[in-house]
Amino acid sequence: MNTDAPAYGLWPLVIINSAVFIIFAFSFTKPKSPRDWRSFSAFSAFIVALFAEMYGFPLTIYLLSGWLQSRYAGVDVFSHDAGHLWHTLFGWKSDPHVDPLHLLSFVFIGGGFILLSSAWKVLYQAQRRHGLATTGPYAKVRHPQYDAFVLIMFGFLLQWPTILTLLMFPVLVWMYVRLACAEERDSEAEFGERWREYAARIPRFIP
Repeated sequence: MNTDAPAYGLWPLVIINSAVFIIFAFSFTKPKSPRDWRSFSAFSAFIVALFAEMYGFPLTIYLLSGWLQSRYAGVDVFSHDAGHLWHTLFGWKSDPHVDPLHLLSFVFIGGGFILLSSAWKVLYQAQRRHGLATTGPYAKVRHPQYDAFVLIMFGFLLQWPTILTLLMFPVLVWMYVRLACAEERDSEAEFGERWREYAARIPRFIP
């Protein structure tokens, strides 16, 4: 593997990549309420933790370096390519940027942002008229915005898994479930029978 260029310690890249994805997500969600900000802040923390290890300090690689070096002799575990842990663990020899999991990650990440964008348009229009969001993605699931965040995070886990993000992922999923339940209680209190009819027809997260 090519180790001429530094693989880590690239903190400007951490800042730039984190900012790009966080601003991109912010442009779709435009959080207003404390609940919105909690959701967005949790996603942002995941993104920062991810890129901090991808380009800053490889904590996961450092902690696993002894085991990786003993199991995968000849692999420079501190090279950037080895940071694609699934690629290393499966023993693939090709460019990790074109392996099956990396390509699949783009499907989840891109699909997540497309879903987030389409859901936000419907939700924004519903909020302006003080009504329920029931069209577009909301005609399939009650919380497409949280589905979108989960898809994006899962895509990144396929691309660059770390100990911290693997631990954060189930916690964030649990947090989104709690936020969804809280939103549903508020919607039922505001819209009453109309909300109950909608909730009876449309599943919460899985179409």
